[in-house]
Amino acid sequence: MKQVDYRGLAALDAVIDYGSFDKAAVALSITQSAVSQRIRMLENNAGELLIVRSQPPSPTEAGQRLIAHYRQVRLLEAALLHRPDAGEARPEIAIAVNADSAATWVPEAVTPLMSSGACLLHIRLDDQDHTLTMLREGRVFGCVTSEAAQVAGTTSTPLGIMRYHCVASPAFARQWFPQGMTAEAVQQAPALNFDRKDALQERYIARRTGYTGHYPHHSFASSEGFVRFIEAGFGYGMVPALQCATQLSTGTLVEITPGDYLDVPLIWHMWDIQTAFTRTLSDNMIATARKYLL
Repeated sequence: MKQVDYRGLAALDAVIDYGSFDKAAVALSITQSAVSQRIRMLENNAGELLIVRSQPPSPTEAGQRLIAHYRQVRLLEAALLHRPDAGEARPEIAIAVNADSAATWVPEAVTPLMSSGACLLHIRLDDQDHTLTMLREGRVFGCVTSEAAQVAGTTSTPLGIMRYHCVASPAFARQWFPQGMTAEAVQQAPALNFDRKDALQERYIARRTGYTGHYPHHSFASSEGFVRFIEAGFGYGMVPALQCATQLSTGTLVEITPGDYLDVPLIWHMWDIQTAFTRTLSDNMIATARKYLL
């Protein structure tokens, strides 16, 4: 691509962001045919397909690289042009974090930036093993992840360790784990997974018992509700120490494997974009995480 067509990039980004050509047209205040034309011109200039015309549309690898570039440029331009009370659109920053971090230390980290009203922050949730994909694809500026892999154009900073305990209500533990966590008990006791495939739960069961097969489980994708469901005796599961310390001390929850736990190192990855907003956000994320994590 000899020259970047930013009108075409805006159309490409809008189609992927809004999930359709007609919604992108409304967002850009142009016709749907104009959106299609701009993307065709962008593809002709690039010499390859940039978007798969599926439902919803999805970017090709080349298309995702261009979207990542466009969003970084937008962030830099917004920071450059932003003047308080001038009435222009505020800079927008998107980050991806795991649900357990979002339920514990992340709110404190982002409060200074959000309360100032100087920019708009979009927080996207995904498993800590998957958030780096969002960064790699340019969908977010930064992410909290358990992956140490380096992405070109980004920096990474260790945050600390999130410790998980395998817990249940006292009655549940007595009923299903009278001999502790064994492979036989795991195949009978209903677990509570965060989603249908809970990598932490599977990893802990395999490490503790050597069992790697199917186990019965409920699923509930809410970090706060997850703890309440376990307290209610619906199942056992992996809960961050930050979320279950009080319950363990009062006895409403007990460890199925006392003294054992699973440590997950967390890392902050961010695009190397230096603006006042990104620096503030990154500094707060690192400082707050190190305040609470091991």
